[in-house]
Amino acid sequence: MSPAQSLIQAVLAEHCPDAAAAQRVLEAALEREVDPLRYCAASLGIGEALVMERAARWAGFAFYDNVPNHLRGQTTPTRLEALGEVRMFRAILFDTEIAFSAPDFFGLLRLQARRLDNPDLARRLCLVPESALRDYLVRAAAPALVDAARQTLARRWPYAAAQLELTVPARNIFVGLTLALFCVVLLAPHSGQVLLLPVWALLLLGPAVIRIAALSIPNPPRPSAKEPPDPAELPIYSVLVPLRDEAHMVPQLFRALGALRYPPEKLDIKFVVEDCSAATLEAVRQQLGDPRFSLLAVPDALPRTKPKALDFALPLCQGEFVVVYDAEDTPEPDQLWQVAQRFADAPDIECIQAQLVIDNGGENWLAGMFAAEYAGLFTVMLPALTKWGLVAPLGGTSNHFRLATLRAIGGWDAFNVTEDADLGVRLARRGHRVDVIALATLEEAPVALATWMGQRTRWIKGWMQTLIVHNRRPLQLLADIGWRRMLAFEVLVLGMILAPLLHSALILLLLARLMVGEPLLDSGGLWSWACLLTLGIGSGSAIIVNMAGLVRQRRFALLASQLSLPLYWLLVAWATIRALYALAKSPFEWAKTTHRGVNRAPLASEMPAAGE
Repeated sequence: MSPAQSLIQAVLAEHCPDAAAAQRVLEAALEREVDPLRYCAASLGIGEALVMERAARWAGFAFYDNVPNHLRGQTTPTRLEALGEVRMFRAILFDTEIAFSAPDFFGLLRLQARRLDNPDLARRLCLVPESALRDYLVRAAAPALVDAARQTLARRWPYAAAQLELTVPARNIFVGLTLALFCVVLLAPHSGQVLLLPVWALLLLGPAVIRIAALSIPNPPRPSAKEPPDPAELPIYSVLVPLRDEAHMVPQLFRALGALRYPPEKLDIKFVVEDCSAATLEAVRQQLGDPRFSLLAVPDALPRTKPKALDFALPLCQGEFVVVYDAEDTPEPDQLWQVAQRFADAPDIECIQAQLVIDNGGENWLAGMFAAEYAGLFTVMLPALTKWGLVAPLGGTSNHFRLATLRAIGGWDAFNVTEDADLGVRLARRGHRVDVIALATLEEAPVALATWMGQRTRWIKGWMQTLIVHNRRPLQLLADIGWRRMLAFEVLVLGMILAPLLHSALILLLLARLMVGEPLLDSGGLWSWACLLTLGIGSGSAIIVNMAGLVRQRRFALLASQLSLPLYWLLVAWATIRALYALAKSPFEWAKTTHRGVNRAPLASEMPAAGE
């Protein structure tokens, strides 16, 4: 029996009676291009700690299930990007230099051979599970990881970083101009109305033109493949799940992510939990044990944002691809391998956005309007924008990246409260292609007005941040993305920010005319007709897009309620005013959205709501 077969037999114990069985396991792991020890732990269900304990006993080394905290010595690598690859470090324990190691299969074979030649090695080397080694390294490197999370983008791309570009004068000028524009609309019947019409057309009718044009682009068909490819063809996939104060969501999350159809030995699922969220940390720890899952505790430090937590975890990702899921998400089980196949088939694509589907849209009017917004965005607008090569506002979850590309552009902006929208702009500025895929992730819509208002205020504040940051140097932006994409970007983002606000102003203006006894339409005045035309085209285009999205998702019960969109936009307008105040006073504060959780079963392998 060879040393490799002997090691496999020692690890599998009674499950591997002879050399032939060990050889079959070894060949299966090598065919999948994964470490045989990880294959035994993840695919054969033995467990990471038990695998390393048995391997240490076979090799003749001491085993500890964790790394002591009271060590002295340098344990932080000079390159944080390499932290996830570290397998050994040296430290001083009780005035003795000790090496702690979590070797892979072939590293363990080499260590065993060296111990046979040098028995003293066994007194200076302890083996630990890889998760224990990683936990210690993260604790030791926490200050450097936090600094990198906050500063990497500013160092690598300073003119795209919110913490540098979102200055007090820039914020105040934006807030002042927006409020002035709102007031001018209200006063327009009395001064300068004809001169202002081109501005209204650009701000309000421009997005409507793009919406109407987007209806001509069909939703992409569902991927045709029904069964995953050979595991050897799939790469390691990292999954990041940022959490704060979400302890009640943890069981649902583990069920949803545990149902993913992907080789378990190639899954790297990290729950990224804020250190100040003790209950959530404990809830995740109670669920650990599956080698696919691990926990990262993010030290409590400003800014307390989701993108900062993601940036903290980024150096530790081990996959070729990485995806973000939120606390309430339930992705289709086939989503990862289908996206991996799309990446393999289209090497020029750097980001793929899955479609977010609201599954509680029938709960009340607010949830229904929210569900229709998502349907219009993910099945109408994003397919069109990506097909046209325009800047695509990504969703905050279920966006899949090539890890190397994400690191190259500086990761997420820790100071932007809609990191998804900002990331879509930066991908476009670097010439990276974004695509969508007709695979669903179920999400939960807010049903309480206070929850909805807090979330929408943060979103609009983030869109404002993104608009200001990327327009501080307009000539550079023009050089990066060209006039066509820049014009579409300005029209779309300004439309998302200003359209509900200005539409509400026009509604108030028309209501004021009625209240004072003036006719709604003045035959001799241009402004009244312009108001109605703008309201009709702007609101009508949004209603049609939302309805088209619902039809594509086969959610016909929500169609009639979309006629109340102007009322919904009154709420969005109030959220916009709140966002302007928040932008001026607390630009980097993250308004946390509270999720209730639902008793949702894992999805089937095919969801018609995401396709067609």
